[in-house]
Amino acid sequence: MRELGLGLRGDDRPLVLCVGAHCDDIEIGCGGTLLRLRERAPGAEIHWVTLCGDEPRLREARESARRFLGEDGPDRVRGFAFRDGFLPWEGARVKECFEDLKRELDPDLIFTHALGDRHQDHRLVAELTWNTWRDHSIFEYEIPKYEGDLGQPNAFVPLHPEIAERKLKTLLEVYTSQASRPWFDAETLRGLMRLRGVECRATFAEAFHARKLRIGF
Repeated sequence: MRELGLGLRGDDRPLVLCVGAHCDDIEIGCGGTLLRLRERAPGAEIHWVTLCGDEPRLREARESARRFLGEDGPDRVRGFAFRDGFLPWEGARVKECFEDLKRELDPDLIFTHALGDRHQDHRLVAELTWNTWRDHSIFEYEIPKYEGDLGQPNAFVPLHPEIAERKLKTLLEVYTSQASRPWFDAETLRGLMRLRGVECRATFAEAFHARKLRIGF
């Protein structure tokens, strides 16, 4: 598969916004991509927003951001404490959070949940992301779970095995609160990256739904 690059250079400073319903969603969905992005454009300004999570889980998110984004990573985390599983029923307050973010941030690139995600929290976050930033480049990441809704993504970021393992190591070491979940293990997360790697002729990859892209020549 031929690669269409973004043309980033070491001195570029793109503004990137990552939005997740829960404290580990961003890392699962695009953690490897963020590691690659920081290698290619170390000056990238990456903001990290999670909507659901109590203080122990937010502490995990801040530590994870430190490992993925560097020492200033925790300062880029904005954590809200909406009730897990109930985002659609707190819709007005969640919408206000997005409107506040819109006034503050004008991202070059946004990572968020997939519109077709069957988890109600994920789906609302995706809908509000599209509703809030109508003129932006948005890539929808995928989360493995019981509902079986991974679909057929159309954009891939190949990952060197070392980056894939760094992503797994951080997730499993930091998010001890998720250790009891039967799907939260190296086999599941590595397996999905391996499958997406096969689909784009790489060893590992993360995949995204890129619904609208404007190509400049």
